[in-house]
Amino acid sequence: MSTVTFPTRKAVDFVIIGSGAAGGVLARELSQAGLDVVVLEQGPYRKAHQFTHDEFSVIFQNEMLSGATKGDPQTFRRLESETAQIQDQPPPAFYARTVGGSSAHFTGNYWRLRPVDFKEKTLLGGIQGTGFSDWPISYDELEPYYTKVDWDIGVSGAPGPNEPYRSKPYPVPPLPVKSSGVLLEKGAKKLGLHAQPAPMAILSKPHNGRPGCIHCGFCMGFGCEVNAKSSSLSTMIPQAEATGHCEIRPLSTVTRLQTNEQGLVNEVVYRDADGNEQAQKAKVVIVAANGAETPRLLLLSESSRHPDGLANASGKVGKYLMFNGHSSAHAVFSQPLNEYKSVQVTRIVMDFYDSDPKRGFYGGGGIDARPFLQAYPIMYALSGLPPDAPGWGAEYKRLLADYYLRNMALLGNSTSLAMASNNVSLDPELKDQWGRAAMRLTYNDHPDDMAMAGFMQQRSVEILEAAGAEKVWTDEIVPQNIGAHLLGTCRMGDDPEESVIDRWHRAHDVPNLYLCDGSSMVTSGRGQPTMTIQALAFRAADNLIKSARAGELKTA
Repeated sequence: MSTVTFPTRKAVDFVIIGSGAAGGVLARELSQAGLDVVVLEQGPYRKAHQFTHDEFSVIFQNEMLSGATKGDPQTFRRLESETAQIQDQPPPAFYARTVGGSSAHFTGNYWRLRPVDFKEKTLLGGIQGTGFSDWPISYDELEPYYTKVDWDIGVSGAPGPNEPYRSKPYPVPPLPVKSSGVLLEKGAKKLGLHAQPAPMAILSKPHNGRPGCIHCGFCMGFGCEVNAKSSSLSTMIPQAEATGHCEIRPLSTVTRLQTNEQGLVNEVVYRDADGNEQAQKAKVVIVAANGAETPRLLLLSESSRHPDGLANASGKVGKYLMFNGHSSAHAVFSQPLNEYKSVQVTRIVMDFYDSDPKRGFYGGGGIDARPFLQAYPIMYALSGLPPDAPGWGAEYKRLLADYYLRNMALLGNSTSLAMASNNVSLDPELKDQWGRAAMRLTYNDHPDDMAMAGFMQQRSVEILEAAGAEKVWTDEIVPQNIGAHLLGTCRMGDDPEESVIDRWHRAHDVPNLYLCDGSSMVTSGRGQPTMTIQALAFRAADNLIKSARAGELKTA
């Protein structure tokens, strides 16, 4: 826990809003550089020993979401012409509210973007009706920070075929291959595809003073009770607090950013654990609240100087929301697979990463082998059997017992196109418990994204059949209304009219305001964005520290 407490009425060097993948990195880097940091986190401060395997509490009662549906409702609509409706089980913006953010409950897939991701518009041309754009930075600029993620955060893995340049090897070897990984390898090889070890932010061996995985099987959606999962909670936050320059304030819900007469953010208004309004003075503010909460906060911080929301002169705040594309195929094999054990993913196939015009649509992605939600008994009982199976009775119970140890899934993870019509905005009617306008998500998958998800599902079926599955079935691909990957809503760019932040994450309109999380991303990548979010955070922190030491940092 924090060893220092800063007074609210004295400006600290940095206030960081959010303690997740990006916020944790920024807190550690800045505090280790001797800068005073206050991190405001709306969720509680859970420690490793407090995490459980209680599936009902975690999955069905939204334990890690800290009751996201209680007091802070969200609304959803497919089209901007529709009236949004409350959606609460689960909410459309799906993220953990806890110190460590969603890194505390993620699966741990850690894929780098590839060079092509940063310049696809140049390579492929524009796509009508979208905000498809190049990044203002390149893979080569980000590579040293990807490597920093590997080593400082802790990623298990081994290079696969056709991967881009990396400056250092992985710090620890891949996690032991599971049955699903072996079968993915078998099916892929028969089809001329290439399975490879999955890079995972879960340690296979001790590293940086943390233990290796104990293979309990409760990773996706759950916190790690032994700190083998490389969350911000287990990696960055303790190191930040140890400096004596970082205070973590949990249960602190930020409601507004205040600006002074010079147009600089000088105060962060929040509700504390008792519901009392507080305000922390700051020299520089970094919003790292995720791709939904970050634009919401900016829109809530409107003023006479910023009538459309803070840092929104471009009108792009909240626009270009991307969820990533997803598909799934399930199978039963003749022998026990015991997929309920260990991590979710140990092997992936990346042969379909690049967009191929011969397919007739834009998109690319990767396939991973895992048990998915069927690893957990209640979820398996509710959704683990094929669609032609009975939903009750003796045969239902027989199939539950028969299939549980023998089932696995292949998940397709793919691209989302940025569209201005997919966005985060403020609901004009609904308020939360603090009187803030509720978050409203508008989202409808682009036809190319739907086609790419279908393509990945077809390839998954072929792999499962080639691996010798007894029975294969799929989940219907439908337009998404839930996003755990919340990307693109405050995109970076060199043109202030087409982006919200510059290449260093500084808001074009507010020179002492920085935004760094999934909202910064220009394109979606191929389905696993967290490693890129953290690489961006390391890069942003490096620049902030250099600017501070050179006296070039604009402060309130």
